[in-house]
Amino acid sequence: MADRVLAMRGPRSLLRQIREVMAGGGPAQGRLDQVVKIIANSMVAEVCSIYLRRASGEMELFATEGLAPGAVHVTRLRAGEGLVGEIMRLGRPLNLSEAPLHPSFSYRAETGEDPFHAFLGVPLLRGGRTIGVLVVQNRTARVYAEEEAEDLQNIAMVLSEMVASGELMGSAELKDVELAPHRPERLKGARFADGLALGTAVLHEAPVAPEKLLSDDAAAEEVRLQDGLDTLRAQIDEMMDGHHVVGVSFEVLETYRMFAHDRGWARGLEEAVRSGLTAEAAVERMRSEHRARLSQARDAYMRERLHDLEDLADRFLRVLAGETPGRRKLPDNAILIARNLGPAELLEYDRTKLKGLLLEEGSAASHAGIVARALGIPCVGRLTGLRDRISEGDRVIVDAETGEALLRPRPDVIEAFKSRAAVRAQRRAEFEKLKDTPAVSKDGVRVTMQMNAGLSVDLEAIDETGADGIGLFRTEFQFMVAEEMPRLDAQTALYAQVLDAAGDRPVIFRTLDLGGDKVVPYMQSEREDNPALGWRAIRMGLDRPALLRLQLRALISAARGRDLRVMFPLVATVDEFRTARAFVDTELAWAERRGRPTPKRTRVGAMIEAPSLVWHLDALLPMTDFISVGTNDLMQYMFAADRGNALVSERYDPLSPPALRALKSICDACGETGTAVSVCGEMAGRTLEAFALISLGFNRLSMPPAGIGPVKRMVLSLDVEAARRGMAPLLKSGSGTVRNEIETLARKLNVAL
Repeated sequence: MADRVLAMRGPRSLLRQIREVMAGGGPAQGRLDQVVKIIANSMVAEVCSIYLRRASGEMELFATEGLAPGAVHVTRLRAGEGLVGEIMRLGRPLNLSEAPLHPSFSYRAETGEDPFHAFLGVPLLRGGRTIGVLVVQNRTARVYAEEEAEDLQNIAMVLSEMVASGELMGSAELKDVELAPHRPERLKGARFADGLALGTAVLHEAPVAPEKLLSDDAAAEEVRLQDGLDTLRAQIDEMMDGHHVVGVSFEVLETYRMFAHDRGWARGLEEAVRSGLTAEAAVERMRSEHRARLSQARDAYMRERLHDLEDLADRFLRVLAGETPGRRKLPDNAILIARNLGPAELLEYDRTKLKGLLLEEGSAASHAGIVARALGIPCVGRLTGLRDRISEGDRVIVDAETGEALLRPRPDVIEAFKSRAAVRAQRRAEFEKLKDTPAVSKDGVRVTMQMNAGLSVDLEAIDETGADGIGLFRTEFQFMVAEEMPRLDAQTALYAQVLDAAGDRPVIFRTLDLGGDKVVPYMQSEREDNPALGWRAIRMGLDRPALLRLQLRALISAARGRDLRVMFPLVATVDEFRTARAFVDTELAWAERRGRPTPKRTRVGAMIEAPSLVWHLDALLPMTDFISVGTNDLMQYMFAADRGNALVSERYDPLSPPALRALKSICDACGETGTAVSVCGEMAGRTLEAFALISLGFNRLSMPPAGIGPVKRMVLSLDVEAARRGMAPLLKSGSGTVRNEIETLARKLNVAL
């Protein structure tokens, strides 16, 4: 049809014209005015307009061809206001044949747009945020062709990068355009690892920004894109076989592979490259479109897919840049920003420069949280929308006392933070003075204060904190950070190192607690509907006796005339413990027959994590030398609430009557049989919870190193007998929690919390 607007001719030629204008000299406003004229002429459009986002959050008309010139820098629209505001809100194009009939249409008299019916608007996206809107309009009512919409999106992609270029943004006209969040923000999350930190934001797997947007040879660029896709897919296939990635679950890698092989994603990249974009620019365009679209989704599954696509795009950009995976360099005082992290991923960073960690997801009991506490890195999680609100290099405060993240804080806030940090440092100095003081209560009760560990770097904390020993050494961390199964000599060397560091202080080694959320890439595992209740911990060891016996052999060899304490995790039945203990006897006999060094004395214990054992202690305790209560798992199983699931992990309180009664029954049963008992879960490292545990009768606690100072100070201020008398009636309460009552009791007894 003669009056039909033609699809844009020569898109690569048009993109070059735009690039030349934007890169040329003269005022920014003049360059934008030229750009809208070029686009209008090329698309045979009667109107072409560019709106940019001001710091106020409004979209302002910056340049137009076809609307009234007087409307430039006058017309402004908020998110959701007018068609431009609707594009800003949704982050996706609008293609309308009768724009005035759309419910979001907002008439602005100053623009003079009365006669225009056809409307095509696309967002200028940068990092998934809409920083502007590009619009073409015509008098004739029509729907723009798919090719026209595609071409306009490519133009918008190039414009968004050019608007953000340093040269253009240095102009007075554009100094107030908001390309990224810049105002101070305070996000409320959850405290995962205590502490305070001020530093520079570093994005985990930060995207590689494309340096070149337009290709010189579309055919050659398409070949380069296909080669990159082949490399990406090959890398992911290798990761599925467990050769190059540690600590990443099978499900995540499987999702990567699914998206990497998705024809829709690949086709979108190919079309963008054929239109004249480089492969990198095509990836950025597809990423921004997916991010803008899926971030609006209410469905949690769809939002999760957004993160998968983001990670895939970042990985592909690194492939195109020819980068190989390696340890990233960090600035001093780095604050790591991530959606979530596995323990191995966190350990890849230089802990001398990593001062804080902020996560969108996770839980305090997640392994990223546990490792952060072990390393003394303040960590706040469950910060919804964190990655969309922060840019690489932003100043950030991690407030893991209140569970908050302060993004781009004001100078006065930074000064207040420094004052708090100074007070905290003073408290640490006070704890340092207590490190050689025995934890003896005011009425003479000695409380054994041990620490949890799992990494060689933890061993430094034994002397620094004055710990009485290691009450829980998590042996699985050595397996989780390795690219292949640790051999006998490697295991033996680590266990000997731990015993050497402890000296004459006791060490309790927990055998492998793999499975569930702790997956290693070199071990085959079946997908389970409920991995927390599935094939993990001692169950895996009993079903794979060679794995368990190899570890026991390494432990026996490492002891070499010293005491050896071995503990089995997640024992659910007496028969499981009986079988596991028999393996210890078998390995001891094996070493003796060959004349090899054996431990001076071997003690074998069980972790009480499965509620089933709480009612079978009469049969279990005579078979054990000691037991340890793992409150993390015990509580999640008691309350049927996944501790790693933010939706349910806080639906119960361990300071509730049923939890406290269960703990007291364990303590009383051990007292009757003379069995040594300790608590090694997270409860032991928090002062109020530790007060409750001691009030129940426990006098052996094992905790993260950072908890020893505060808990010891609490013990020194405590009258244990008075606390036990005050605790007894609270166990009979019908309330869902007695946390407030326990805190009131502690305050009444002048306990230092």
